[in-house]
Amino acid sequence: MKMKIKNKNINRGAALVSLFFTVLFFVLLSRFLYIQLTGTVDGQVLAALAEEKYNEKRVIEARRGSILDRNGSSIAQDTSAYTVVAILDESLTTSESKPRHVVDPVDTARKLAPLLQMEESEVEAILTKDKKQVEFGAKGRDISNSLKLEIEELKLPGIAFIRDFKRYYPSGTFASNVVGYAQKVYDEEDPTKVEIVGQLGLEKSLDPYLKETDGFMTYQSDKRGFRLPNAEEQITPPQNGHDIYLTIDQKIQTFLEDAMNKVVEEYEPEKIIGIVADPKTGEILAMGTRPSFDPNIRNITNYLNDAISYRFEPGSTMKIFTLAAAIEEGVYNGEETFQSGSYAVKGGKPIQDHNKVGWGPITFLEGVQRSSNVGFAVLANEKLGTDRYEQYLNRFGLTEPTGIDIEGEVDSTINFRWERDKISTAFGQGSAITPIQQIQAATSIANDGKMMQPYIIDKIVDHDTNEIIENHEPVLKGNPISKKTADSVLDILETVVSSPNGTGKLYAIEGYEVAGKTGTAQIPDPQGGYLTGHGNNIFSFLGLAPKDNPRLIVYIAVQQPKLKDFETGSEPVSKVFNPVMKNSLQYLNIRPEEQTESKETKTEKSGFELASYTNEALKDVNKKLLDKMITPIAIGKGSKIIDQLPAKGEFVLSGDKVFLKTNGEVVMPDVTGWSYRDLNRYANLASIKLEVTGNGYVSKQSIDSGTTLKDGDLLKIELKPPMSDLEDEESNEDQEQVTETDSE
Repeated sequence: MKMKIKNKNINRGAALVSLFFTVLFFVLLSRFLYIQLTGTVDGQVLAALAEEKYNEKRVIEARRGSILDRNGSSIAQDTSAYTVVAILDESLTTSESKPRHVVDPVDTARKLAPLLQMEESEVEAILTKDKKQVEFGAKGRDISNSLKLEIEELKLPGIAFIRDFKRYYPSGTFASNVVGYAQKVYDEEDPTKVEIVGQLGLEKSLDPYLKETDGFMTYQSDKRGFRLPNAEEQITPPQNGHDIYLTIDQKIQTFLEDAMNKVVEEYEPEKIIGIVADPKTGEILAMGTRPSFDPNIRNITNYLNDAISYRFEPGSTMKIFTLAAAIEEGVYNGEETFQSGSYAVKGGKPIQDHNKVGWGPITFLEGVQRSSNVGFAVLANEKLGTDRYEQYLNRFGLTEPTGIDIEGEVDSTINFRWERDKISTAFGQGSAITPIQQIQAATSIANDGKMMQPYIIDKIVDHDTNEIIENHEPVLKGNPISKKTADSVLDILETVVSSPNGTGKLYAIEGYEVAGKTGTAQIPDPQGGYLTGHGNNIFSFLGLAPKDNPRLIVYIAVQQPKLKDFETGSEPVSKVFNPVMKNSLQYLNIRPEEQTESKETKTEKSGFELASYTNEALKDVNKKLLDKMITPIAIGKGSKIIDQLPAKGEFVLSGDKVFLKTNGEVVMPDVTGWSYRDLNRYANLASIKLEVTGNGYVSKQSIDSGTTLKDGDLLKIELKPPMSDLEDEESNEDQEQVTETDSE
């Protein structure tokens, strides 16, 4: 009986064990089938887990796009930088004679602190932290290669470097309020993630074009991270940011920056605004303001670009457009006389000339030269009529933003409610406009009546393929006046500079006819009315040259300079305008003697349009050019031409250089006396790099003539200011001149 009970229990236990294993088998089988069918475990994809465990990914860093001038010189670029780190983990040192960690924090802090511009105690505190590796904060990041070398020379144990990139501005304070700046931005949730982001100016507005996307490379590895034999690489290439080419010319911008710096040092003004433009196209060749900043250190006090964001009563530069309107309507007679001094306005106080008493009965031509407010009040109110004058404000684009391709442009404020404001607008009071609006309107005076929209972005180019993403072309904004009117205005404005009665005598430039108009604008007083006192104005000059065929418009405004009792507002303005206009004309190879002849005569005697010389024999082309008084410059010892600058269709004058690249070995010529433009053309065709100091014409070259050149060779050039021997003479003459300013 006992045996039966025992066997029965054994059978029951065996059945339970069999049942348990059967259930377990089906559970495992079900789990296996589920995993096979779905490929997931607890919501995680197994293939992804395997990929993560056995596939290594390495980032391939991309570069942010560069910002360059019209000739390809860098204004903003990514450059190598370094982060200083200190190794505090003693276990990394395997040999006492070659320590790999910081052995003496006190001595290391004493030597390292001055180079990082930190306090010794601050550095020592970092070096004694209970960590394996430390950094030194902002002072230890983005350091230059030269500083890295200085630190390495100290041979401090445990001090190492991590290579990185930073945004770098090679020319420092250079069109900074235009270009702006970009800086590193760290991810709040993941501090290891960092990207360079535009914060101001073009760096900000063009950030979507400039921004880069890193690539990466993946490969299979073992559990320790080592690459498996024969493992295939999968590469996602980086996408570098697009390059932005500006219309700004580095040399002309440098002329402007240097001149503004000198005036800041001498006169300590509240503001300076300078713009240089090509009136034929609307391209901005230079634009600068003071105060400005160095985007490398971001010492910013003014976040606005005053050339487009600061509207003010322009003063008498506004008379340019009133004069043009009167001539276009046929109501201006330069020989007709009017009574200067004071002009009665119904319902308002009289309008006065800047000397309060006038000059008696004078002609309207003399009224322009002397900058008579009364004369322009008569023109606007009696000759034109204010309603018709308002139409010309619209035609000249002075009632709306220009649409220049920079963020931050503000609109004008045209006050046309009261009779006195309507009349005052004609001579630059009562209404406020921006410098860039004046530039746009002035293009019509310099460009046969055709008004061109100003622009500063030339093209956007794919960095990797050189494909042009966007190409900006000149835009005609309107035809406010005829060519005949434009020519007449230029002739009259030239007398403002050349006439004994002219307010613009200080702006005369040796060898060039300058047409232009001075301006002295009043500044509103926060307490009411206008500021008073010597120098409490915005002094300006808008000039065009050469008069017969203006190639440049230069506008300079200087606000509240510290003038001596005997100084006029024209003096600080002329010390910016004159060197900028003169050096720019000569840099562009516009010779003084070009104005002595008419355009037709010059073309007939000395100029012609270039043909394409590609695939022609060098000796044949040399003869053609020499017969036309053009200097051919051969690049290479070959006999067949493969490229040329200037290109087909460009116009050249007698004495110009034409560069002809051949299929032979390239030899360095003697470039002494060459202009920067010619030098740049040579470098482009010869495929060499330029490093230029100074301005003007070549005085020294680092590679001797006759030396065989290779692609990428660096040619260092020293430029000497053009006609530098005459600078002192002109300065002395300027000091001897006594001028009148137009205070309205």
